[in-house]
Amino acid sequence: RNMSSAGPEGRKKMRECEGLIDSLVYYIQGAIADHEPNDKATENCVCILHNLSYQLEIELPESYAQSIYMQRRNISNNDKTPGCFGTRSRKVKEKQQDTPLPEEKSSPKGVESLWHSTLIRIYLSLIAKSTRNYTQEASLGALQNLTAGSGPMPFSVARTVVQKANGLPSIRAMLHVSHPAVKKTAVSLLRNLSRNTSLQNDIAREVLPDLVSILPECVPGSDVACETTASICYTLFNLTQSSSQNARLLLSAHGLPKVIAISMNDSNTFSKASRAASVLLYSLWSHTDLHSAYKK
Repeated sequence: RNMSSAGPEGRKKMRECEGLIDSLVYYIQGAIADHEPNDKATENCVCILHNLSYQLEIELPESYAQSIYMQRRNISNNDKTPGCFGTRSRKVKEKQQDTPLPEEKSSPKGVESLWHSTLIRIYLSLIAKSTRNYTQEASLGALQNLTAGSGPMPFSVARTVVQKANGLPSIRAMLHVSHPAVKKTAVSLLRNLSRNTSLQNDIAREVLPDLVSILPECVPGSDVACETTASICYTLFNLTQSSSQNARLLLSAHGLPKVIAISMNDSNTFSKASRAASVLLYSLWSHTDLHSAYKK
């Protein structure tokens, strides 16, 4: 677990170590099957996988990047984008969301397991069943890592979490835990998921009222709570930017007074949340059909 947080070279060596990732997954599967999701070894295994999934899209060997891209190109001959990882324009990102994703391997080995639906379902199971904060945080964090970026892999994982594995109820429950780091990681994961336009309505329907309910009445005093508040605002921004219906949902959940109060904070120390709330307000005002409701 310590070695897996030793930086890019350490992660690379551990991902390449034959049988290591498979063994970690195997152990966690056994723990879940035996109804023992709270033991320390499971926590360690999940924390290692969490670390090994960090910056995975960027650090994947070129052969994997090419393999995923070639599979996608065979599915959609209209996609002329060279490569698939790295910085992409908004237009390309939208295209990637619309492009069918390649079929998964039925028996993944090694590094391929890290983004496979089997492991995604394991993380969701641990989020739901484990009561260890570190295990919950690492499972959420692994999914957060896998949904970061703009290539086909993050969008594939996001779709699996939301639509195929029905993971939103488990993530939503983590918004209401008392542990600040678990809550922060759950919100960060939802922020990543909410970037995927095809999933926004599902996410809004399932968790938007919960996100509004955990917004504070003003800018919070701690750094972690302030970052969490900023992430909530940016998630709500993603969900409402292109949807008047979702903006109305935020309004009916009594979110507007909270967002206004957070945006009006003058302190320089915790301006991150205020800035995010201001961006959200500006976006909400773009829905002209809601102006009279806002004014009321």
